[in-house]
This record gives sequence, C-alpha cells and structure tokens, in this order.
Amino acid sequence: MRAKSFYGLSLSGFHRVAYTEWGDLASKRAAICVHGLTRNGRDFDVLAAALAKQGYYVVCPDMIGRGRSDWLSDPDGYAFPQYLVDMTALIARVGATEVDWIGTSMGGMMGIIMAGHPNSPLRRLIVNDIGPYLTWTALRRIGEYIHDDPDFPDLATAELYFRDVFAPFGKLTDRQWRHLTKHSTRYCEDTKFYKQHHDIRIGQAFRTGMVYNLNLWGYWDRICCPTMVLRGVESDMLPPEMAEEMSQRGPKAKLVEIPECGHAPALMDDAQISLIINWLQTKLKRRRQPRDGGAQEIPITGGAERHA
Repeated sequence: MRAKSFYGLSLSGFHRVAYTEWGDLASKRAAICVHGLTRNGRDFDVLAAALAKQGYYVVCPDMIGRGRSDWLSDPDGYAFPQYLVDMTALIARVGATEVDWIGTSMGGMMGIIMAGHPNSPLRRLIVNDIGPYLTWTALRRIGEYIHDDPDFPDLATAELYFRDVFAPFGKLTDRQWRHLTKHSTRYCEDTKFYKQHHDIRIGQAFRTGMVYNLNLWGYWDRICCPTMVLRGVESDMLPPEMAEEMSQRGPKAKLVEIPECGHAPALMDDAQISLIINWLQTKLKRRRQPRDGGAQEIPITGGAERHA
C-alpha cells in the first residue's frame, strides 16, 4: 500500500485529494474502490490487497471532507458534481483508459452516474447496496445521522460506537473493527479527544429545504458495461423490489444478496471478496451504443485496461 494525493479544483480553489494505491502501477488491469458517505478509502484495504494479488492496480480515494483529504471551505461543494470531477482527475492522474469501479453506497451512486454517461471509462461496475432512487425521507434520515458528532476519550470508546453504528456491515473480526476505528478517527490536540475522521458539514446537503427525491434511473438505463449489484439481505437502503428492478432494466445487473448484512456489506469477508474477484475475471458481454442508437453486444475479458 502506498499513500498518495493529487489536487482537484472547486469553485473555492484547489484542494488535496488523498488516495491509497495497491499493486503494480504498470498493470493493464485497474480498479477504483469508492467508499460511502462518511467513510474513507481505507475501508477497502482487505479487498484492495486481494485484488492486487490477482494482478490489479487498485486505487482507493478519500473523497474530499473525509480521511486524509482536504475539507472544502464552502460546504455546498460536497455534492456529486465535485466528487465526479475529482474522480475524473484521479483516473487521468493514474493514467487509466478504462477502470473497474467498485462503489459502496455513495460510491455506488457515483459509479452509476459515471457509467451512465457517454464514452464512460468504466469497464465494469459493482454497486454495493444502493439503488438509483432514494426518497427524501431516506435522505433526511442520513442527514440526521451525519450530524451526530461525538467526542471519544480513547479508541476503545470509539470502537464501541462504531461497532454499534456500523453493525449492519456484517460480522467483522476484532482486528477488522480496530482497523475501521483507527482510520475512522482523528485525534484533536486542542480538546484531547478523538473525533470522526470527516467534516460533519458534508451533511449540509441534506438540510431542510435541500432534500428531494434522488432519481438516477436515467443514468442506470444508459449503462452499457457489465454490472453487478450486491445487496445486504437486511438492508434498509436498497429494497428487494428495487434490486430486482435493477436486474431487469438498464445493464440488467447480476444481483447477489449477502447474508447477515444490512447497509452495507463491508467487503472484508473472504466469501464477499472471492465473489467480486470471480465476477471481475469472468468473461462477459458489454453493450455498446453505435451511431444509429441501437445496442450492440461485444465480448470483453476480465480486467480493465490502462496505460502507465
């Protein structure tokens, strides 16, 4: 694992976007793993290491306002347009021509938007426990959670908090909970307390008067790359009927339900990792949009191509 960064540009100036990379930079197969709303790229350490062993070059960014990345001076910038611009810059930074995208929750929605645009660099897409439609009530609930900003006197107290809040991630080992806690907290010298490692102002996008139904079905229906949807059996963010609809329209995604998980599977379990690797290495067909507007299927191999 190597820690790196690059500079993105927002309306209020430049900001540093941190990321970790795994594997051989010269590999012809590249993957980007993008985390959920309040999380960071270190959530994917176990998966990224496994993908690197399979010959992948893997990049796991901390979206702005999270982890080691800068916080924006204007919190209104914490929104999909800025996130997607930054990820486009990241793809260019690492020299990728095509990537496999693995996105959890918010990262999955970003993948849907990226894949739904013409000439998308996404070769394959894995959406982890999120759908193309979120009601305003669900978004309001997310906003209320984000504004919870406790102080932790020590990491042991923080771990108890995360074990409770993120229980839907599934059955994690003690070591994995310690890993998540370590990278989900920052120590504040002025207060001598630990805080969550994100800017709580990312929740301003969910404030009253700013929350509406979020509908990405238009992007979903334009996705041409092979797609897989993972759903926690106990998820309250991806209803089973929506997951089923995702398997019937647009890219007609492969749908896999993950037992003993809610929102969202942590992708640290050996079975979940094997599922992802096997699907990425399976020869599938992708649709292509020719000039006449019709859909055409062409075979592709397991990995995403890139150049150094």
